Amino acid sequence: MDDVTHLLVLPDRESADEAAEQLADRFGTTREPQVVRDALAGEDDAEDAQWLVVVADPEGRIDRAELEAYAAAWDGWVEAP
Repeated sequence: MDDVTHLLVLPDRESADEAAEQLADRFGTTREPQVVRDALAGEDDAEDAQWLVVVADPEGRIDRAELEAYAAAWDGWVEAP
């Protein structure tokens, strides 16, 4: 199976950091996820930023529905990269 990358979109840095820290325990990921600030188009204010957690899933083992429920626990969602 080809490498799969998942994007969790979360509302703030704290949520993104917590979600990233707990991913390995929950889903057995071996690569550390990246936390990235995603400023909304035309906005420079940190209040208008979303945070992305980029999750590498080289074996394609993470179940999409479980990942969506996981992101929802932090008021977020999953988007296709």
